[in-house]
Amino acid sequence: MTGKIIIDIEKCKGCGLCVMVCPKGQIVISEKSNKKGYFPAKFKGSDNCSGCAMCAIICPEAAIRVCKNSENKAKK
Repeated sequence: MTGKIIIDIEKCKGCGLCVMVCPKGQIVISEKSNKKGYFPAKFKGSDNCSGCAMCAIICPEAAIRVCKNSENKAKK
């Protein structure tokens, strides 16, 4: 199973908790600030995301949504 995350960059305050807990290292802090002046988290966009949702669980701003893709669903 693979996954993908969607980060609401306007909610994110760039605390870095998601970066620390991602077991695949798929999240970084952006070099571009949001409208509030924070540097939000950014998904690398790799197929290496497992969809574990640890980032969404730890996010204090609820700025991360996880989408899981099952290879089995694609074959049906």
